[in-house]
Amino acid sequence: MLKFKSVYDPIDKDDGQRILATRFRGHGMKKDRYDAWMPNLGPSEKLLKGMLGGSVSWKDFTREYKNEVLSSAEVDRKNRTILNHGQKFTLRLIRELAEKRNVTIMCHCATDEKQCHLRVLEKIMQRV
Repeated sequence: MLKFKSVYDPIDKDDGQRILATRFRGHGMKKDRYDAWMPNLGPSEKLLKGMLGGSVSWKDFTREYKNEVLSSAEVDRKNRTILNHGQKFTLRLIRELAEKRNVTIMCHCATDEKQCHLRVLEKIMQRV
């Protein structure tokens, strides 16, 4: 089973493999809050800063994030910190793992936040 929630939500025994899917881990984020950190599943640094700074609308963010996740290495040239190779394969692997056991994808946003990249990622994972 595949679930999506905030990394700050209580840890549930049914979470299974907990994956933090954010570009930045977060200051003071304890490593026991997640099993794996996959920054390649978060939006690019430029897109994230634009969204948080208000210069990128949610509609534009959604379109650009989908393009980043589904694109080739073109997005790598835009990132200084973390490279973004192989998201399609990564997403397929996570989906296959979730067919055999529980996997929880997490972000810093509240679980019920509508404008979070996890909402977009969830839709993408249904199609890859």
